[in-house]
Amino acid sequence: MPRPRTPLTRLFTVLLAGLLAGLVLAVAALPGNVLAGVATKAALGAFDDPPAALRTPATPQRSYLYANDGKTLLTTFYDVNRTDVPLVDIAPVMRQAIVAAEDRRFYSHGGADLRGIARALVANVTGGGTSQGGSTLTMQYVRNVLKTDPSRTAEERQAATEQTVGRKVQEIRYATELEKTLSKDEILNRYLNIAYFGSGAYGIAAATQRYFGKTPADLTLGEAALLAGLVQSPDEYSPIDGDRDAALARRGYVLDSMVDTGAITAAQADQARAEKLTLRPTPQPNGCAATGQGTSDAGFFCDYLRRWWLGQPAFGANAEEREQALRRGGYTVVTSLDPDVQATAVEEARKVYADDNKRALPIAAVEPGTGRVLAMAVNREYGVGENETVNPLISGGGSVEGYQAGSTFKLFTMLAALESGKTLSTGFDAPSKLPTRYDAGEGEGSCDGKWCPANANPERMDGYRMMWDGFGRSVNTYFVWLAEQVGEDKVVEMAQRLGITFRAEADANFAENDAANWGAFTLGVAATTPLDLANAYATVAAEGTYCTPTPVVSVTAPDGTKVPVGQSSCKRVLSEDVARAATDAARCPVGQQSAYGQCNGSTAGGVDRIVGRPVAGKTGSSEQNATETFVGFTPQVAVAGIAANPDDPSDAVGGPVQSQVIAAVARTIRTAVDGQPVRDFTAPSRELAGDMRRPEPPRPSPRPTEPQRQNDRGLPPDILRWLQNRRG
Repeated sequence: MPRPRTPLTRLFTVLLAGLLAGLVLAVAALPGNVLAGVATKAALGAFDDPPAALRTPATPQRSYLYANDGKTLLTTFYDVNRTDVPLVDIAPVMRQAIVAAEDRRFYSHGGADLRGIARALVANVTGGGTSQGGSTLTMQYVRNVLKTDPSRTAEERQAATEQTVGRKVQEIRYATELEKTLSKDEILNRYLNIAYFGSGAYGIAAATQRYFGKTPADLTLGEAALLAGLVQSPDEYSPIDGDRDAALARRGYVLDSMVDTGAITAAQADQARAEKLTLRPTPQPNGCAATGQGTSDAGFFCDYLRRWWLGQPAFGANAEEREQALRRGGYTVVTSLDPDVQATAVEEARKVYADDNKRALPIAAVEPGTGRVLAMAVNREYGVGENETVNPLISGGGSVEGYQAGSTFKLFTMLAALESGKTLSTGFDAPSKLPTRYDAGEGEGSCDGKWCPANANPERMDGYRMMWDGFGRSVNTYFVWLAEQVGEDKVVEMAQRLGITFRAEADANFAENDAANWGAFTLGVAATTPLDLANAYATVAAEGTYCTPTPVVSVTAPDGTKVPVGQSSCKRVLSEDVARAATDAARCPVGQQSAYGQCNGSTAGGVDRIVGRPVAGKTGSSEQNATETFVGFTPQVAVAGIAANPDDPSDAVGGPVQSQVIAAVARTIRTAVDGQPVRDFTAPSRELAGDMRRPEPPRPSPRPTEPQRQNDRGLPPDILRWLQNRRG
């Protein structure tokens, strides 16, 4: 049913409102000649159509980032701290309080309350109490929209608050037009969602959270009256940042006004007035540096998500527009971060190195088959303070090129070999040192001028090896030989196919221009990151399906629609059988057994005991133990950790830390799979396993007799007989 309105002709509205507004402003000491000129100009332009933003406001709202459970708040992003809520989610006492405080005749006027303007004029002229402006809630809503509308220029937004007759007349005109298209409740709802309540809180949702740590639906009468009293002078009355006594006095005024309007009884007002003001100031996190508040230091993950966001065209035509969308668009982002996995990874990284240690252990966890990043942790605080950093130590980028991951790159050689037709049984009698075709000059690592890689532990590594024990024992000479058989360029291409990015200029140039001669690539001399490495191994865990890493599960716009971003971008890059074969060999390093019983040595045997279910992985040590790496995976998760000094590659972390890195990654895996069903790996085909018969070791020759031994020296028979007679 249409509600009654107060009809005002255009001419009457403009002349009378302009006159009263002009008088109010004149009393405020505007010069007479300026007043007359501005009033005339305002009157001439008073019939412009109201901006579209008044009917469909693009008011800035903060965006929320949640963990993958949709409940754990990581942080929020905002320029203006506000979130829209429907009127039904706002306590009735709050609606009554704001009407009583700001516009008692709200439900009876048509947008501009001439009686209220006159009352304000009298109050201001006589100097009775606080200065009043006579603006209705509708007029205040118009002003708030125009001063925050992102589609308007900065000059236009500033003009919305200027103390001029023109602005006042325009405000009245827009308000009366708006009330012809919107209901009173809709206007009230919009006002409550845009008004400033002080202490950085815009809108009733942000205000109730900021002052009382609750939702608008749960406000008490006293709390509602306090908040309603703040909008007249938010910074002055704020009980957190301003004058607490003034805030209480203003609360009393609002309660009395609610009695006058019949919203509450005098007894209810007295009871609310007697209540002790109990504030629960709740910090409003803003940006990635705020993620340490109640979360497991997700700042580096948050930064990764923000950089991902800035690359999504769905949020704007350029990075600036996308940044504004994040800070003003009111999105709800359910990220891929698993709070439990993140907490474990952070704890484990800090067990190895303290926050202020120059060395670091960045750890990344990825879900195979989806690319969802479950955790990004490091023993650093995200920020710009002492012992803090904003460098992307886990994902790489900017000045962070990554770290050498050592023998973990042997996986790419094995995959390239399997794909080329070789089997897991491919055998080679691996020597302690292997002369290659690459020139090396003189010095260590050179055999007659050729690069000559060596096994780190000849006693454990030398001898006849197949892919199973070559990978399990991490035999350098076996894999350098294997890379030569396959072609080093094929190995480099395989790494790139699985998502290894060459951020270091020298690595990128080698990969592009001379990959066929990159003999040491299989030993992990290229820089990488834990995120790239975890995702590459996740591709093998997913039986050959590569997924682009993603930090989100869903993004929802303020109107409830899903934004089509963040879906897994996956494709097959390996055959299932090749991936299964590589996984079968990767059971060896962690102390488990392959499907064909060919594991006979490991470098991370403790992983089996820690994880307690089917698991695979690989260790890696760079030259002189400058870095120590471990990557482990199950069918449900892949985790990588690299111990390094991010600022000084020459600072070797040392071999002893490897066991700690292995344990840190293994415990993170254990947390990630806790509560999930135990899944085994699928065995590769018999064809790809190949002929597993190892060559018979050479039989020792019979122990020679003494004459034979002598004869071996080439002595004449008569001399031998003479020697025998003497011994006899």
